[in-house]
Amino acid sequence: MANSSFVYVSYIRTTQQELWDALTKPEFQRRYWFGMHQESDWKAGSPWAMKFGDGRTADAGEVVEIDPPKRLVLKWRNEFRPELKEEGFSRCVYDFEPDGDIVRLTIIHTIDRDAAKFIEAVAGGWPRVLSSLKSMLETGEPMARTHSAPQT
Repeated sequence: MANSSFVYVSYIRTTQQELWDALTKPEFQRRYWFGMHQESDWKAGSPWAMKFGDGRTADAGEVVEIDPPKRLVLKWRNEFRPELKEEGFSRCVYDFEPDGDIVRLTIIHTIDRDAAKFIEAVAGGWPRVLSSLKSMLETGEPMARTHSAPQT
């Protein structure tokens, strides 16, 4: 089967637990994810959703695997852009590896489609979101919102 993927690696001066909290707690997410946040009880098999600031669902899926604060795997589908939703579910893997006073965060987002529009969209969104996350964890302030919100 065809496969499209996006991989992003970032080195963040933080701890695994601080990074985990920033990625799983809405009060942190809203600060660096341009007003968006995730909702889940963070247990394997549980529903997961990414919400816009006004409460609409942007993306949804399921927690596939969870090993705090080392690894998180989500089944992920876009819910607000019909052309992306029709591509079906993707898989997003977050891996956290400590290295002294930094953590290597690797995001691997894949979908079983060749030349997927969804992967093209996340390839534009992830760098902004993760740069804002890195800024927030290292300086206390997220990146200022750029000309447009991430399109994940």
